[in-house]
Amino acid sequence: MNNCCLKTVPPANSSYETFDQPVLDWVARLTAGLNRSIANTNQTMGDLERQILQQTQGLERKLLEEASQKKADQSPPVCPVCGNQLRRFSHGHERTYQSRFGAVTIRRSRGWCKRCQAWRFPADYALGLEETGSASPSVQEMAALLASKMPVAEASAVLERLTGVKLPPATLDREARRQGKRAERKRRELDEQMSTGQGCGQGVPPGGQPFTLVIEIDAWNIRERDHWGQSEQQRARGVEPERWHWVYGGTCFRLDQRSQSEGGRPVILSRGTVMTRGGIDALRDQLFAECLRHGAGQAAEILVVADGAIWIWNLVSDRFRTANQRLDFYHASQHLWAVAHALHPDDAQAAHQWVHPLLKKLKAGRAVKVIAELKAVVRRLRAKRRATAQSELEYFQTHRHRLDYPVAKKRGQPLGSGAIESTCRQYQCRFKRPGQFWTRSGDEALMCLETFWRNGRWHLLYPHSSDPSKN
Repeated sequence: MNNCCLKTVPPANSSYETFDQPVLDWVARLTAGLNRSIANTNQTMGDLERQILQQTQGLERKLLEEASQKKADQSPPVCPVCGNQLRRFSHGHERTYQSRFGAVTIRRSRGWCKRCQAWRFPADYALGLEETGSASPSVQEMAALLASKMPVAEASAVLERLTGVKLPPATLDREARRQGKRAERKRRELDEQMSTGQGCGQGVPPGGQPFTLVIEIDAWNIRERDHWGQSEQQRARGVEPERWHWVYGGTCFRLDQRSQSEGGRPVILSRGTVMTRGGIDALRDQLFAECLRHGAGQAAEILVVADGAIWIWNLVSDRFRTANQRLDFYHASQHLWAVAHALHPDDAQAAHQWVHPLLKKLKAGRAVKVIAELKAVVRRLRAKRRATAQSELEYFQTHRHRLDYPVAKKRGQPLGSGAIESTCRQYQCRFKRPGQFWTRSGDEALMCLETFWRNGRWHLLYPHSSDPSKN
């Protein structure tokens, strides 16, 4: 076997020169093993990949440990938070971390910062290990990404299968939650910068042409373990336990960022997403910051598309007072169908014949005709069916100024809020699986991680993922 490519070792002046002989021994063992694998006709390239990975992991761990120790030794005895000189400096404080190559142990120096009134380990900040935990930055990232995409037990198994890193489900869950809390703090910091005019570097370049910024808002339910195990006591006090709670979401994108795939499917090239369990106020602040990133301050027009929920339009009036407002056409059509079924509860064909002309009028911008027809229906119905028609009539009267569908068609604007509805559904695929219960702090943390990933800001949490020289 020609193994010349396997004999490459670090040069004599390398910082890893102490490993020259171990590297040569390792190359010899690996070469012999590969020769045996090549002779075995039942083994594929996958077997060769696995064998090389297993053989190199020990060497990689040693190299990582030495490089990390050298970086730790070079850390100056100053507070990494305030820059103050550290006192009562001591050396040799060991700590072991789980890395992608296995466990590595680092000896660090510790000092007391009089200004911060805290003990500091400068090496931890230099290595990206400043927060409590026993995982390297790469393993932190693995735990965060996998737990935000799939249940923790599956994530633990997938992590070990694909990378060889062994994190038990409980450990992975704890690390993912810790990373989620860190993501929440980072999100708060970034949003504050945008709101105070200091986050110009976060924004999407607006371009030279006038543009329309589209905002869509919606909500969905998540199940939580609030008052878990106390259901009977609560019912005895006359309080029905709540399990389902609202998650609020929004998305924004420039109208000129819409395109089509090769198959003709509509796609949005760039957009921002917000998703939070923190309530309407949290959505308002986060969505406002996200819209600023996408050019709300430079937009020629802001358009909000959503369903008829009152809280949505109150939020819009608060933060986007000058925005044009549009009722999602498909929600509006559902309300017309409700009247159709009240008129013809046992005749689907008759209901369709009644509602179809009204849907055409609604889309053509003839909302006055639709409302007049609903008033006529209210006059001739009685009891429960009349109450249904009256409710829907009031719905259309409330949203009368949001039914400008011909304008939307003329300008190429969306009639519906499908972008945020599909986004909510994608989040639900992770957070509404059968048998899942959450806590408010737990679901918010993982949602925040998922949103960083979707918005293309993952590198702000894990700089090593975009620039290895930083970590």
